[in-house]
Amino acid sequence: MTFCKRLLLTCLWGLCLPALAQAFDLQQLSDQLSRPEVIHGRFIQEKHLRALPQPLTSKGQFVLAKQHGLLWLLQAPLRQDYRITPKGIARRDAEGWQMLPGKSAGAEQNRLFLAVLQGDSSGLQRDFELKLQGSAQDWHLQLIPRSLLLQQIFTRIDIDGGNLVQRIQLLEAQGDRTVLILQDGTSAQPLSDAEQHDFAE
Repeated sequence: MTFCKRLLLTCLWGLCLPALAQAFDLQQLSDQLSRPEVIHGRFIQEKHLRALPQPLTSKGQFVLAKQHGLLWLLQAPLRQDYRITPKGIARRDAEGWQMLPGKSAGAEQNRLFLAVLQGDSSGLQRDFELKLQGSAQDWHLQLIPRSLLLQQIFTRIDIDGGNLVQRIQLLEAQGDRTVLILQDGTSAQPLSDAEQHDFAE
């Protein structure tokens, strides 16, 4: 479940949302963030647990391809590669990519992730109340869960960014908090041969 939450957080920048009458509205944000075909970048994730004085930190790289899915390449504190496509979530081991079994909450979060990635606003509109503030270069989006399942996991999701998403914070129902910082995001680089191969397997 934790990994699925992280994936949902990492991929929210592809969302496609309904328009509202304001200076910078949700439709404009959707158009802006869903424009890139491929995004490469680095991430730092901090898991703030009530029982620990310091957050648990992990780092790595990601590749988001609108037509394929997401490669989530964890590099520290351990190395582990994940791939998320319409078929589900896979983890790489010595024998190649292995599909992970779906569970109820994880499957629901994966469904939401795919809706975000594919620009399908119907699931997001049903499951979240959306509040946007700011401008195209400096905006803040708040997602408040409507569905009972998501209310059991999140109290709120906060997303901040400019041309691309820069920071995502997940406030969890039990009081823990996850912060995901996305760095050096670029849409100028196409998929490499190795990345295309990873998505094709």
